[in-house]
Amino acid sequence: MKLSLIFKGMAMGIAEVIPGVSGGTIAFITGIYKELIDTIKSFDISAIKLLLTADFKGFFTKINFSFLLFLLLGMLGGIVVGVFGVTHLLENNPEVLWAFFFGLILASVPMMLQTIKNKTVLTWIVFLVGAVIAFIITSLSPAEASTSYPYIFISGMIGIVALVLPGVSGSFILLLLGMYTFIIPTIKSFLSGPNSSDFFVLAVFGMGCLTGLLFFVRLVSNAFEKHYNITVAVMSGFMLGSLNKIWPWRNVETYLNKTTNQIINSSEIPIQLNTDNIKIITEQNVFPSSYLSDPKLPWVIFSFVLGLVVIALLNKYQAKD
Repeated sequence: MKLSLIFKGMAMGIAEVIPGVSGGTIAFITGIYKELIDTIKSFDISAIKLLLTADFKGFFTKINFSFLLFLLLGMLGGIVVGVFGVTHLLENNPEVLWAFFFGLILASVPMMLQTIKNKTVLTWIVFLVGAVIAFIITSLSPAEASTSYPYIFISGMIGIVALVLPGVSGSFILLLLGMYTFIIPTIKSFLSGPNSSDFFVLAVFGMGCLTGLLFFVRLVSNAFEKHYNITVAVMSGFMLGSLNKIWPWRNVETYLNKTTNQIINSSEIPIQLNTDNIKIITEQNVFPSSYLSDPKLPWVIFSFVLGLVVIALLNKYQAKD
């Protein structure tokens, strides 16, 4: 159990490093999503009272400490692996990496739908609605950001919800809200030279994240308890719709110049511009024949099948538990 949790945490950590892939998706397909949100939900006033009264045994029991400890250890290791290993693969062989996750998520959708005991017309409707919503979200273009405190707070709420929600990347949601290019430079600025202006921005954003997390996990937890079939159906739909964002062959349409925060077309990138200063904003899904780079078709197919096999093995392993 402990080793299994560490590996699942590692998978979540790796996913969080990859833009377009949600750690919530990995938690969902590995079967720990509900326990994860219930654990987060356990951080309430009664937990704080146990801590303040020095009832550490009661506090650790209430917050599911053992589960959290091994999951977080795994996530930490996964982030390290992601930063040094997966990001290298993402930079040099993105098609192969995307194909693996495409197969992983595609195979996990029917696996999750199998857990719905009573499939009705309504469950199929919400499944399709979830897929359409995720597809639309992953097809949107970034908005212009507002620097007002209310907008920063709301962005924090929405951003953290996306991190928990399977099928939707939190960093991508912040990008859509126009906050990615504001919050990240603010964090860098504050770490370089702490000042009150950056502190208040990050504090408001952090309070928004905390508010969204505490509210959303309770909402999802209650949904699982009272409407399990509908909840699983809509989240499976989110996962299916998110495949739009991780299609292996995507031609870049626009970039973000991190230095000037300007969005530029791929054909207008100056030759002298440092590639470290640009970030992909929008892409167009294409077939291998229209891909502007080497499609690496044999490796993509292998990686896609590997993703399918991983889920098949995971399904077999969980069935034995």
